[in-house]
Order: sequence, then C-alpha cells, then structure tokens
Amino acid sequence: MKKYIVEFIGAFFLVLTIGMCVIKPDAGNFAPLAIGSALMVMIYAGGHISGGHFNPAVTLAVTLRGRCKISDVPGYLIAQFVAGSVAAMTALFLKGHPEMPVPHDLNVVPALLAEFLGTFALAYVVLNVATSKNTAGNSNYGLAIGFTVMTTAYAFGAISGGAFNPAVALGITMMHLVHNAELWIFLVANFAGGAAAGIMFRFLNPDDK
Repeated sequence: MKKYIVEFIGAFFLVLTIGMCVIKPDAGNFAPLAIGSALMVMIYAGGHISGGHFNPAVTLAVTLRGRCKISDVPGYLIAQFVAGSVAAMTALFLKGHPEMPVPHDLNVVPALLAEFLGTFALAYVVLNVATSKNTAGNSNYGLAIGFTVMTTAYAFGAISGGAFNPAVALGITMMHLVHNAELWIFLVANFAGGAAAGIMFRFLNPDDK
C-alpha cells in the first residue's frame, strides 16, 4: 500500500504543477522547467519506496524490463490515474474554474509520433539511470529524468501538448487543455513508447536481469 500512496502523491503533484503552470494565467516559457522540476523532486522524495514511476507508461516499461512485479501493476496504474484526475480537479478549483479557450485540434500523425518519441525518451532514461546495474547507486537519476521531461516538453509540446504520460493525458483532458476525443492519441502513443523502451533496454542489456 505504501508504494501506491507514493505513486499517488508523485503523480498528483506532477499533474497539479502542469495545471497550475498551463491554465491561464500561465508560467509561459518556464512551464516545462517547473514541470520537469516537479517530477525530479517527487522522484527523489518517493523513488526509494515505489521506484518513482508516476507514469503508467513508465510502469509498463519497468515491468517489461523485469523490475516491477505484475501483481503491483494494477495498483500503480490505479494510483497514477486517480492522482491525475484529482490533480486536474484541484488545479481547476485553485484557478477558479476559468473559462477555457477551445483547444486547437491535434494533427494526428505528428502528435502520435511526438508523444511516442517523448515517452520513449523518458522511459529509456528512467530504465538506464534508475534500474540498470551499471548505474546503481548514482545520485543523479532524478535530475536526469526531470530534465528529460523538460527537454521533451520544449521539443514536442507545440505539436502534441507534451504529455508523455497517460495519467497526465487524462489530467489535461479533464482540464480542457485537449479535446476529449483526442485522449486516445496519448494513450496509444504513450503506452507504445513505454513498451518500446522496455524492449529496447532488454535488447541492449541482455545480461542485466
């Protein structure tokens, strides 16, 4: 149960930070920095208990890599998705339930590719800095993961919105930052990116069990 509580806390503050930085008045160009920093500090705070996934796609990658028990997966996913939902409602409440502009329509193929690449990069970094025997004991893993989110948000945010996380995708949909009908784009691309990262890690590190 402690692992699931930590996953809820980490995912909650990640999605809450997104809402507070993106819903008007927003943090402008500093939003990706704040969001990446929020993930970084939550990983340092809870990584020793749950692994600090805070992302269903990362949970999938870590499971395929062999470092998350199958029996833990449902609890992780429930905690992460519920946290995203609660954080979205909290952000809207704190912002005073503002009238949101109609989000622009995503161009499906570029958005799918952007979300896939961003999620792959994130999960790939997580696996290599936080689960590899060759980097065991390093103190830089949280910084590397947080900066990956910041980098991919700057790189792909204008194309897809830069979720790279199904729980974040649910949260930004509830906050009316993307169309409800476009949620599938994030779910498909994010889980595919996480799965690809898990498979790639195993291919590149066959002896790291």
